[in-house]
Amino acid sequence: MGMDNEKTEMAQEEERTAANEQNEQNLPEPAAGKTEKKKKKGRKRKIIKRVIWTVVILAVLGVAGWSIYSRLRADYKVTYDPYTASVGSISNSLSFTGSMQLVNSASYVSDGDTKVREIYVAAGDKVKSGDKLIRLANGTTLSADFDGTVSSVSVEKGAEVVKDDALVAVADFDHMKVSVRVGESNISQVAVGQDCKVTVSSANANFDAKIDAIDYASYTGNNVAYYTATVYVDTAQAENLWPGMQATVTITLEEAQNATMLKMEALSTARDNTAFVYKENENGEMEQVAVTVGVSNGNYVEIKEGVTAGETVYKIAEKEEEQTGLAALFSGLFSNQQVNRPSNRGNWSGSGGSGGMPDFSNMPSGGSFPGGGSFPGGSGSGGSSGGSSGGGSNRRGN
Repeated sequence: MGMDNEKTEMAQEEERTAANEQNEQNLPEPAAGKTEKKKKKGRKRKIIKRVIWTVVILAVLGVAGWSIYSRLRADYKVTYDPYTASVGSISNSLSFTGSMQLVNSASYVSDGDTKVREIYVAAGDKVKSGDKLIRLANGTTLSADFDGTVSSVSVEKGAEVVKDDALVAVADFDHMKVSVRVGESNISQVAVGQDCKVTVSSANANFDAKIDAIDYASYTGNNVAYYTATVYVDTAQAENLWPGMQATVTITLEEAQNATMLKMEALSTARDNTAFVYKENENGEMEQVAVTVGVSNGNYVEIKEGVTAGETVYKIAEKEEEQTGLAALFSGLFSNQQVNRPSNRGNWSGSGGSGGMPDFSNMPSGGSFPGGGSFPGGSGSGGSSGGSSGGGSNRRGN
């Protein structure tokens, strides 16, 4: 009987335990669990909102970017101007200016109070050294000291004269000189014996000559030291060339004959300071082509490699003034290509510079170098130096 009671109590205890476990399972979740679920749902909603706003913002930025891109493409154009290579001669020279001067001249005067007994010459006559010019009553006969031309006769036959009165003047117009001043920056490129060309524009005369002398005793002007170079010129074959006329002395430093040439403005410069041009390829696109340059005179330049005679090359024209702000800032990113072609210019509109064919009408000939420029030798600073009649003297009868 006692054993049965114990078994019954144990069975009842197990039933109570099982019931408690079942009840625990059926109980509602704690408040903390409900809060955690709410937080998870809130985070999901925030993420969804962020994604939506991100999509909206990206869409707005895309529309704005496309608008800016379209405006830049509409406002900015890369325009290329054409230049055609030609064949010719080009030189780099130094040029100096001075004036034509006499080398030999003499004025003959009376040696005392007397009369003019005989006059053997007239103004304009050619005379040789030793030819008689004039005879005075006191027995004095004046003769030419060198070959030349009678430039003036100041008296008449039978005229009374006193000591030092001017009688006759003779000058050698067939042998003259020009003296020029050479600045300190150019004197190292000038030497005695150097070939040069003398041009007298007013007489339409050109002479091949040499530098005959350099006076290194300097004088200063505008804080620059100058030296005097002298060139002697045989002017016997020239007409209407007289002392005092302006002359240009040109010294050729470099020269290229039958060279392929382009205008200087046709070249572009890379970051490494090398020159290049643009050429249009078969697809109508512009490509950079490096070129090798030679002699330059500041206006034209010799092209040794990269361009052939008759070939057309291009350069980016100047930007239009109205291209400012973003259009100018991003012009390298968003641009349209436009070419000013040399054949049918009427179909294209440029945006800087004339873009026409190069004008060879003022191309240097024979080696003159325009003033200025930063090419080898630079530009000479010329000017007249010395008196207008070298070697002159007064002659008295003996």
